[in-house]
Amino acid sequence: MTKLAYLHEPGVLANLKSRYDINEIYTYTGNILIAVNPFQRLPHLYNSHMMAQYKGAAFGELSPHPFAVADAAYRLMRNEGISQSILVSGESGAGKTESTKLLMQYLAYMGGRSKSEGRTVEQQVLESNPVLEAFGNAKTLRNNNSSRFGKFVEIQFDQMGKISGAAIRTYLLERSRVCQVSDPERNYHCFYMLCAAPEEDMKKYKVGDPRKFHYLNQSKCYELSGVDESKEYIATKKAMDTVGISSEEQDAIFRVVAAILHLGNIEFTKGKEIDSSTPKDEKSWFHLKTAAELFMCDAKSLEDSLCKRIIVTRDETITKELDPEAAVDSRDALAKVVYSRLFDWLVDKINNSIGQDPNSKCLIGVLDIYGFESFKTNSFEQFCINLTNEKLQQHFNQHVFKMEQEEYTKEEINWSYIEFIDNKDVLDLIEKKPGGIIALLDEACMFPRSTHETFSQKLYQTFKNHKRFSKPKLARSDFTVSHYAGDVTYQTELFLDKNKDYVIAEHKDLLCASTCSFVSRLFPVSNEESSKQSKFSSIGARFKQQLQALLETLSSTEPHYIRCVKPNNLLKPAIFENQNVLQQLRCGGVMEAIRISCAGYPTKRPFLEFVHRFGILSPEVLKGSTDEVAVCKKLLDKVGLEGYQIGKTKVFLRAGQMAELDARRTEVLGRSASIIQRKIRSYMAKKNFTLLRRSAIFIQSVCRGELTRRIYERTRREASCIKIQKYLRMYLARKAYKELRLSAVSIQTGMRGMTARNELRFRQQTQAAILIQSYCRGYLARSKYIELKKATLTTQCAWRGRVARLELRKMKMAARETGALQAAKNKLEKQVEELTWRLQLEKRMRADLEEAKTRENAKLQTALEELQLQFKESKVTMLKEIEAAKVAAAEQQIPVVQEIPVIDHEMMDKVTAENEKLKAVVSSLETKIDETEKKYEETNKLSEERLKQAVEAESVIVKLKTNINRLEEKICDMESENKILRQQSLLTASKLLSENASPLPTKILENGYHASEVTTVNDILLQTPTKVYETPDSKPRRPPTDRHHEDVDTFLECVIKDVGFSQGKPVAAFTIYKCLLHWKSFECERTSVFDRLIQMIGSAIENQDSNNDHMAYWLSNTSTLLFLLEKSLKPAGTAGATPVRKGFRSPSSTSLAAAAAAIEKVRQVEAKYPALLFKQQLNAYVEKIYGIIRDNLKKDLGAILALCIQAPRTSKGSVLRSGRSFGKDSQTNHWMAIIDCLSSLLSTLTENFVPPFLVQKIFTQTFSYVNVQLFNSLLLRRECCTFSNGEYVKSGLAELELWCCQAKEEYSGSAWDELKHIRQAVGFLVIHQKYRISYDEIINDLCPILSVQQLYRICTLYWDDNYNTRSVSTEVISNMRVLMTEDSNTAVSNSFLLDDNSSIPFSMDELSSSLRVKDFFDVKPATDLLQNPAFEFLHD
Repeated sequence: MTKLAYLHEPGVLANLKSRYDINEIYTYTGNILIAVNPFQRLPHLYNSHMMAQYKGAAFGELSPHPFAVADAAYRLMRNEGISQSILVSGESGAGKTESTKLLMQYLAYMGGRSKSEGRTVEQQVLESNPVLEAFGNAKTLRNNNSSRFGKFVEIQFDQMGKISGAAIRTYLLERSRVCQVSDPERNYHCFYMLCAAPEEDMKKYKVGDPRKFHYLNQSKCYELSGVDESKEYIATKKAMDTVGISSEEQDAIFRVVAAILHLGNIEFTKGKEIDSSTPKDEKSWFHLKTAAELFMCDAKSLEDSLCKRIIVTRDETITKELDPEAAVDSRDALAKVVYSRLFDWLVDKINNSIGQDPNSKCLIGVLDIYGFESFKTNSFEQFCINLTNEKLQQHFNQHVFKMEQEEYTKEEINWSYIEFIDNKDVLDLIEKKPGGIIALLDEACMFPRSTHETFSQKLYQTFKNHKRFSKPKLARSDFTVSHYAGDVTYQTELFLDKNKDYVIAEHKDLLCASTCSFVSRLFPVSNEESSKQSKFSSIGARFKQQLQALLETLSSTEPHYIRCVKPNNLLKPAIFENQNVLQQLRCGGVMEAIRISCAGYPTKRPFLEFVHRFGILSPEVLKGSTDEVAVCKKLLDKVGLEGYQIGKTKVFLRAGQMAELDARRTEVLGRSASIIQRKIRSYMAKKNFTLLRRSAIFIQSVCRGELTRRIYERTRREASCIKIQKYLRMYLARKAYKELRLSAVSIQTGMRGMTARNELRFRQQTQAAILIQSYCRGYLARSKYIELKKATLTTQCAWRGRVARLELRKMKMAARETGALQAAKNKLEKQVEELTWRLQLEKRMRADLEEAKTRENAKLQTALEELQLQFKESKVTMLKEIEAAKVAAAEQQIPVVQEIPVIDHEMMDKVTAENEKLKAVVSSLETKIDETEKKYEETNKLSEERLKQAVEAESVIVKLKTNINRLEEKICDMESENKILRQQSLLTASKLLSENASPLPTKILENGYHASEVTTVNDILLQTPTKVYETPDSKPRRPPTDRHHEDVDTFLECVIKDVGFSQGKPVAAFTIYKCLLHWKSFECERTSVFDRLIQMIGSAIENQDSNNDHMAYWLSNTSTLLFLLEKSLKPAGTAGATPVRKGFRSPSSTSLAAAAAAIEKVRQVEAKYPALLFKQQLNAYVEKIYGIIRDNLKKDLGAILALCIQAPRTSKGSVLRSGRSFGKDSQTNHWMAIIDCLSSLLSTLTENFVPPFLVQKIFTQTFSYVNVQLFNSLLLRRECCTFSNGEYVKSGLAELELWCCQAKEEYSGSAWDELKHIRQAVGFLVIHQKYRISYDEIINDLCPILSVQQLYRICTLYWDDNYNTRSVSTEVISNMRVLMTEDSNTAVSNSFLLDDNSSIPFSMDELSSSLRVKDFFDVKPATDLLQNPAFEFLHD
């Protein structure tokens, strides 16, 4: 850098950028190494071969490299016996940690021991990095692996130059990050590693998803790209083994880390007393007990240490309650101090494991320290970090100025005192006693009533006239310090809390009493603390002492500097941001070093190099002279420079003089180049002229001969053309005549044929119309008759149903009296017999009517046929006679005409009489036919009515039989219960008398009915049947069947409403399952509950196809209920099924209780046919609702997808038509509409807790539909197969990919993979220079999923509307044609379009495997039913 002609900020930036562009990331500025982070691996720069090259090489001889700095430090230590230090600084993400690793790697290479000596010190130092990074590094805004502490590694060497010991010193760990994390940063890596540990470790420490912990979920960033936390966890444990941490200590370390996570989940609420607090809920109590278990301390003591404070006075001890806010602060303080002590223990353990050499006299220290920081919000950590950089900058300026002075003294030149900016006033402002900022902060921390506002006011009063201190406008408690790198504004809200360093006594006593020795050793008892005197200490004062000790160590060593620079904030390669780099150079002091260099003699050149470069300015000076010093002086005097210095070996030039010499050298070289160019151009022009003239003469001769030959050829061709034209015109005229004649004949033939066909078609259509009319009239008459018949049947059924219901109601009223049961039974049996007899009678009558009707129809049919035959015969006879009369009249002569009227009158009378007879016969036949049809219709109606009556009688018989069976069962049950009660009353009469009004236990019947008969002892002893269903208030009760129906009605009215969700599961489905299980409906041979449930679900989703929210709610309920049925039901006859009692009788109360207990414990039941049928119907409803939601989404996306494939041309045209509309109708509006549809549906599904498995299937099929629509549109329309359209669709697909990432794999699943066809097709469209791509590259790399037909279609339709580039080469097209020809012989279908699959993509087993039974343990039933006494079983 010092060899630049212009040593200023633009020149430095241009030099760094040009070197960065060619991957030269290292640059020297004097002895300072500038390292620009490449954000990519450059393995060729760091291998063992590269270390061997830098070994022993002089500094500056080879390219800049950290190995050169490390080698220079090692050589100075060996040769001069002086300890060295290498200071690595830079902002977060600049590569400090990697540069430190490279330095230690090279020092281990130079001073390491052989592998035969066992595990060496350098190996332990290098292997300790993963441990410190796991517990001290975190993701920040600027770096994914930012060190949140300062580290100074002291590497000790023996007399032979071998590494003999090492020590690691740390500074200012950022403790507040444990409790407070801003988005999108992360907490320390160890927390996320523990949450990704193996399953047994996660169960051991009771951790899991990091999203569940308060200390981790304050930021939405949980994972790092390219980092596997589970592998990092295993690597960290291996590193712990390497540095000597035993497995017991590792277990204790991760228990402490897990306990800190559980501490963060403890929430507090107000206690019973004023200003008191207590854990908020069961979740907080669980985490409190877990943290106490991991700390191995008492849970009650942990609660008291968080919620109470003990104040010790002279006379007594006072216990003070803390409010919830103070308890949260106490919790966070405990977490921070425990983590800080854990980190300090790890550093001490690593140092003890590595070991130090007390006999070592030389060391090399590597300082990895945070750089200057300035954010929008700057707190106490930034204040301490910037104080460190101020100290190091002062040390850096003094060292750079000292090096400049040493070089001037070495060369024995005259130099004046060079001023440099001293930042001592800033350091005094911060750390001076007693009036510095840190002193005032410690003073404020010692007063209990001090706040950040009082502290700020104290600062404003003390430093109101200080030039480095200022108060920002519109700020009440902020202050600004003018650092060497710029002004930084600090917010003092948390200064006091973060500065306090003492441990709360209750926390210390709690952890010291831990049964875990590791936890108790984190808080050793010191002499000062044992004296019960709380001596105040602060982070700022302790950090200032550590910093002072560090500077003393650096002052006793020879420093070397490496300044790390981050080229961009995107953390991506090949991006160089000038403003960002310039700010870092200023913060790192590089520009200050350049300024110091420019203040003296920035340009230094050896004599030989100077003469070799600038000797052309005065060539006569070099003649006959061998003294380089004299030649240099003459050259400089000849040029006329002033202010330069001549040293022993170099020429020293002032700033700008090197540029002036280069300018004059360039001028001399330019003049010489002009003379050379002039001579060469003259020679080339003469040579070109001679060659051009010779060529022109040769071309003229050739052209003249060619013209003559062309004239002769043209004359000969004209003569030939005339003859050819004559014969061609003759041939064309003859051919035209023949074609015209043939056309005329063809037209005539066609017209005649067309006329004949039209006539034939008209006749056929007329006949067909007549036939259709006849059938249509018959069909209309039959339809009207059928409709009338159906209406009659419906009316009859309704009336009979009403009558039957009235009868049933009367029967129910009569059935309430137990004594009338037997009479009802007899009556019903008589009715059954009577109805059976009537049914048989109806059947016989119906059969007789059918036979009579058939016979009568046959007779009428024969009579009708005979009459028709007679009518035809008479008609034929009459026609023959008329024709004969006409013939006879025509044959007779004129004179006979007078006799004809007499003969004609007779014949006419006869014919007229016969016609009248025939007409009478026909009319009588027509009347008989009409009467027959009427009788036939009446007979049909009568038979249909009787058939209906028979069917209704059969249904009534079935109902009566079922009622009789139920009544018999009830009678048997009542008799058995009466026997049991009589036996019990005889044994314990006195006990029954005392419990006169107490109800008997509820009896659970097989079909789900509750027989909770309440009887008194007197009723049992008297055995009065009429008292069985009466209460002590003498009010008649309804029978169990009626109560059950009312319970079912109440149950259905409740679940058909939106009863919400519990623990992420639908309440309605869980309530239905529990009720069916309790009623034992699954084990019933007959029950109407399932049919009513199916009707309820069907009515709920009826006419709701467009309401996705409603359909999602029922999809969640039906799928969950189907899962519960799948897990509970098993077909009848399955081996190992638990036997269930059949019937209603129970021999004793003991057996009843045992059976009830067994039923309660059984989870799987043996399902009967109604339950299995209900399960199949429910599965069909799940598939139906799923299809409706999926088709609704496809319907919404269908119209938008058509616009998406056309958007570029439309938007471009709209821009050309109206410039003002540009920007309003953006091309991405249609894609954002798709994203909105997907997001809206995803929100609806997640709000209704639809199983993620079904959500995945919906979006997977939807994305497949999008792929099919877009890909087919691309192949069918040429205007879509363009370069600009490909770019547009690609941007839309990027939006879809972003949506899939945001939706997470739990819901999106493999949806993105379904777009593979359109992704590969669009990727091919946007490739430049397609004509250079071979066919193998297309099918193997670019579009492996597309077929040859599809690729050929895209390649032939493609056209570039932006750059007019070509498609693929003709060779690729020909290869595709050959393959298509070969495939056409074997392929089943050559279609290049895709088909959409609308089937149901899942089965019942897949749905069941996606859910877990344990997720339903905490689900609560519907609250409306819990308040109903009939549903008390839901409380269990």
